[in-house]
Amino acid sequence: MASSPSETGAVPRRRQIRFTPEEQAQFLSEHSKCALATIDKDGFPHVVAMGFYLGDDGAFYMTSYAKAQKVLNIRRNPKVGLMIEAGARYAELRGVMVRGSCEIIEDVETVRQVMNHRRGAAESGREGALDSAPKRVVLKIVPHKITSWDHRKLGGRY
Repeated sequence: MASSPSETGAVPRRRQIRFTPEEQAQFLSEHSKCALATIDKDGFPHVVAMGFYLGDDGAFYMTSYAKAQKVLNIRRNPKVGLMIEAGARYAELRGVMVRGSCEIIEDVETVRQVMNHRRGAAESGREGALDSAPKRVVLKIVPHKITSWDHRKLGGRY
Protein backbone atom coordinates (compact mmCIF):
# COMPACT_ATOMS: atom_id res chain seq x y z
CA MET A 1 0.00 0.00 0.00
CA ALA A 2 1.41 3.42 -0.99
CA SER A 3 1.90 6.00 1.72
CA SER A 4 0.23 9.38 1.54
CA PRO A 5 2.21 12.65 1.30
CA SER A 6 1.30 13.46 4.90
CA GLU A 7 2.80 10.14 6.05
CA THR A 8 6.04 10.67 4.13
CA GLY A 9 6.42 14.35 4.97
CA ALA A 10 6.41 15.33 1.29
CA VAL A 11 4.71 18.57 0.32
CA PRO A 12 1.93 17.99 -2.24
CA ARG A 13 2.85 19.43 -5.64
CA ARG A 14 -0.19 21.74 -5.62
CA ARG A 15 1.14 23.49 -2.51
CA GLN A 16 4.69 23.56 -3.91
CA ILE A 17 3.69 25.58 -6.96
CA ARG A 18 1.12 27.91 -5.37
CA PHE A 19 1.91 31.62 -5.40
CA THR A 20 2.45 33.25 -2.03
CA PRO A 21 0.10 36.21 -1.47
CA GLU A 22 2.97 38.57 -2.34
CA GLU A 23 3.83 36.65 -5.53
CA GLN A 24 0.19 36.62 -6.59
CA ALA A 25 -0.14 40.38 -6.03
CA GLN A 26 3.04 40.98 -8.04
CA PHE A 27 1.88 38.69 -10.88
CA LEU A 28 -1.51 40.39 -11.10
CA SER A 29 0.09 43.85 -11.08
CA GLU A 30 2.28 42.83 -14.05
CA HIS A 31 -0.49 41.32 -16.18
CA SER A 32 -3.60 43.14 -17.37
CA LYS A 33 -5.09 40.62 -19.83
CA CYS A 34 -7.22 37.63 -18.92
CA ALA A 35 -9.57 35.07 -20.40
CA LEU A 36 -13.12 35.64 -19.12
CA ALA A 37 -15.43 32.63 -19.21
CA THR A 38 -19.20 32.99 -19.01
CA ILE A 39 -21.92 30.40 -19.59
CA ASP A 40 -24.12 30.76 -22.67
CA LYS A 41 -27.85 30.00 -22.89
CA ASP A 42 -27.09 26.39 -23.89
CA GLY A 43 -24.78 25.82 -20.91
CA PHE A 44 -21.52 26.02 -22.87
CA PRO A 45 -18.51 28.14 -21.90
CA HIS A 46 -18.09 31.43 -23.77
CA VAL A 47 -14.46 32.56 -23.42
CA VAL A 48 -13.14 35.97 -24.46
CA ALA A 49 -9.94 37.96 -23.94
CA MET A 50 -10.37 40.99 -21.68
CA GLY A 51 -8.30 43.70 -20.08
CA PHE A 52 -8.74 44.08 -16.32
CA TYR A 53 -7.42 45.71 -13.22
CA LEU A 54 -7.51 44.45 -9.66
CA GLY A 55 -9.22 46.88 -7.30
CA ASP A 56 -8.16 47.65 -3.76
CA ASP A 57 -11.30 45.74 -2.70
CA GLY A 58 -9.96 42.50 -4.24
CA ALA A 59 -12.47 42.56 -7.12
CA PHE A 60 -11.47 42.40 -10.78
CA TYR A 61 -12.80 45.24 -12.96
CA MET A 62 -13.29 45.45 -16.72
CA THR A 63 -15.66 47.11 -19.16
CA SER A 64 -17.72 45.77 -22.03
CA TYR A 65 -20.37 46.95 -24.42
CA ALA A 66 -23.73 46.43 -22.71
CA LYS A 67 -25.08 44.40 -25.65
CA ALA A 68 -22.09 42.02 -25.84
CA GLN A 69 -22.75 38.29 -25.60
CA LYS A 70 -20.71 37.98 -22.41
CA VAL A 71 -22.92 40.60 -20.71
CA LEU A 72 -26.09 38.81 -21.84
CA ASN A 73 -24.64 35.58 -20.44
CA ILE A 74 -23.78 37.24 -17.10
CA ARG A 75 -27.29 38.68 -16.80
CA ARG A 76 -28.61 35.09 -17.00
CA ASN A 77 -25.90 33.54 -14.83
CA PRO A 78 -23.43 35.69 -12.87
CA LYS A 79 -21.00 32.81 -12.26
CA VAL A 80 -17.78 33.48 -14.19
CA GLY A 81 -14.19 32.33 -14.44
CA LEU A 82 -11.01 34.26 -15.15
CA MET A 83 -7.59 32.99 -16.13
CA ILE A 84 -4.51 35.14 -16.14
CA GLU A 85 -1.49 33.19 -17.35
CA ALA A 86 2.07 33.55 -18.62
CA GLY A 87 4.84 31.29 -19.87
CA ALA A 88 5.66 29.63 -23.16
CA ARG A 89 6.87 26.20 -22.00
CA TYR A 90 5.36 23.92 -19.38
CA ALA A 91 8.25 24.53 -16.98
CA GLU A 92 7.58 28.29 -17.20
CA LEU A 93 3.79 28.28 -16.81
CA ARG A 94 2.36 30.46 -14.09
CA GLY A 95 -1.02 31.92 -13.55
CA VAL A 96 -4.10 32.65 -11.51
CA MET A 97 -7.57 31.16 -11.98
CA VAL A 98 -10.54 32.91 -10.40
CA ARG A 99 -14.03 31.58 -9.86
CA GLY A 100 -16.45 34.26 -8.85
CA SER A 101 -19.66 36.13 -9.37
CA CYS A 102 -20.02 39.13 -11.64
CA GLU A 103 -21.95 42.27 -10.85
CA ILE A 104 -22.92 44.49 -13.79
CA ILE A 105 -22.61 48.20 -13.02
CA GLU A 106 -24.39 50.41 -15.54
CA ASP A 107 -23.44 53.87 -14.19
CA VAL A 108 -21.65 55.87 -16.93
CA GLU A 109 -19.36 57.68 -14.50
CA THR A 110 -18.22 54.36 -13.02
CA VAL A 111 -17.58 53.08 -16.56
CA ARG A 112 -15.40 56.14 -17.23
CA GLN A 113 -13.52 55.65 -13.96
CA VAL A 114 -12.75 52.02 -14.78
CA MET A 115 -11.73 52.92 -18.33
CA ASN A 116 -9.41 55.64 -16.98
CA HIS A 117 -7.94 53.29 -14.39
CA ARG A 118 -6.86 50.71 -16.94
CA ARG A 119 -3.12 50.97 -17.38
CA GLY A 120 -1.81 52.59 -20.52
CA ALA A 121 -5.15 53.88 -21.80
CA ALA A 122 -3.65 57.15 -23.06
CA GLU A 123 -0.45 55.54 -24.37
CA SER A 124 -2.34 52.96 -26.41
CA GLY A 125 -4.53 55.48 -28.23
CA ARG A 126 -7.66 54.66 -26.24
CA GLU A 127 -8.51 58.29 -25.38
CA GLY A 128 -11.37 58.22 -27.91
CA ALA A 129 -12.72 55.04 -26.34
CA LEU A 130 -14.10 57.10 -23.44
CA ASP A 131 -16.71 58.38 -25.90
CA SER A 132 -18.19 54.87 -25.87
CA ALA A 133 -18.78 54.93 -22.09
CA PRO A 134 -22.58 55.48 -22.38
CA LYS A 135 -22.85 52.21 -24.34
CA ARG A 136 -20.70 50.25 -21.89
CA VAL A 137 -21.02 48.59 -18.48
CA VAL A 138 -18.54 47.67 -15.77
CA LEU A 139 -18.05 44.00 -14.96
CA LYS A 140 -17.07 43.67 -11.30
CA ILE A 141 -15.94 40.14 -10.51
CA VAL A 142 -15.86 39.21 -6.84
CA PRO A 143 -13.69 36.11 -6.33
CA HIS A 144 -15.10 33.10 -4.48
CA LYS A 145 -12.07 30.89 -5.09
CA ILE A 146 -8.59 31.71 -6.40
CA THR A 147 -6.11 29.07 -7.54
CA SER A 148 -2.54 29.88 -8.55
CA TRP A 149 0.47 28.06 -9.94
CA ASP A 150 4.10 28.72 -10.81
CA HIS A 151 5.75 25.74 -12.49
CA ARG A 152 9.13 27.48 -12.27
CA LYS A 153 9.12 26.48 -8.58
CA LEU A 154 9.55 22.85 -9.63
CA GLY A 155 12.99 23.56 -11.09
CA GLY A 156 12.29 21.47 -14.19
CA ARG A 157 11.18 18.42 -12.15
CA TYR A 158 7.69 17.06 -12.68
